Amino acid sequence: MTISRALLAVTIGAGLAAPLAAQELPGQLTWTAYGTGSAGYNQAVAIGAALKATAGVNLRVLPGKNDISRTEPIRQGKVPFSANGVGGSYMSQEAVFDFGAKNWGPQPVRVLIANAGGGTGLSVGVAGDLGVADYSDLKGKRVAYVKGSPALNVNVQAYLAYAGLTWDDVTVVEFGGFGDSWKALTNGQVDAAFASTNSGSAYEAASGPRGLTWPPIDPANAEGLARMQDIAPFFSPFKATVGATIDGTDGIHTATYAYPVLMGMGDGDPDLAYAMTKAMVELFPQYKDKAPGINGWAIENQNFTWVAPYHVGAIRYYTEIGVWTAEAQAHNDNLIKRQAALKAAWDDLMAANPEDWEASWAAKRHEALKAGGFTVTF
Repeated sequence: MTISRALLAVTIGAGLAAPLAAQELPGQLTWTAYGTGSAGYNQAVAIGAALKATAGVNLRVLPGKNDISRTEPIRQGKVPFSANGVGGSYMSQEAVFDFGAKNWGPQPVRVLIANAGGGTGLSVGVAGDLGVADYSDLKGKRVAYVKGSPALNVNVQAYLAYAGLTWDDVTVVEFGGFGDSWKALTNGQVDAAFASTNSGSAYEAASGPRGLTWPPIDPANAEGLARMQDIAPFFSPFKATVGATIDGTDGIHTATYAYPVLMGMGDGDPDLAYAMTKAMVELFPQYKDKAPGINGWAIENQNFTWVAPYHVGAIRYYTEIGVWTAEAQAHNDNLIKRQAALKAAWDDLMAANPEDWEASWAAKRHEALKAGGFTVTF
């Protein structure tokens, strides 16, 4: 459920909640975000400038190389929020891939607001000197795999699946972080890597000696899209109009999902979550157009029936401005029940302490979701 423009107009006409005041947020605030050069980092910096200029808030942005390093500080309570991706939000909730390790498990993640538009695609970029026209042409090519970043890797896997390929059909090259994988594409160590089309690293690659291309996907290829969504159910077809080699063109057909997602944990301070959400909405005119793809944070782009639940503090703000509905609340309640079912299953398995943890958790997780009447993914 996204917010209609008509509803938004009514909301604005009726007046938002009380104007943002500096005292609603602490003078020093910290987020984790993607690494320097990424779209998520650049947008966080632009939002920080707006917070400083308008509310006197200093936003410190801690770059994280991968999903684990971005999510660990908020799990430990050292940082309240993360401008994260589908890994730190959805996959940590589901306790899959790296988040299925015994030292992780299902996380009570909560969304505040998400960048769900702005013309940005999320795609596998390919070195322009290879002449790759279709993702099936990646067979035998060197493809980046970022350790500790299941979101990046699953997304690559989904694009390969669209083309009828698997990791076994390509040469896997491992990297310690997102930025490293893109530097390697530019300097010839790898041929393809995943990013948002507006990533700073993608722009650098496009201007480098090899150039850059985003092979298109065909939105009419039902079989290919089904294979993609079997791997990554959060993907949907999308025409990207913002990004390296895309700006100023008619765009390319690719896929996307909400990115970045501003998130915290369920036990986080509801008043702080309320104030942060309010600032993101009401300061939008100040940070609009300040970084590629940043306009996707606009209130009318929000999807309140996404795959992870919203924070109670954020819900309070959205209720005040009249955009939170009974449908959204019912969906949210169901997602929180899903998290509870996964946590209960995890605790049961931890008590049993099976020898083959990975296989045992996969089976226990599927059993718990099926028993609760929830959609079984991964």
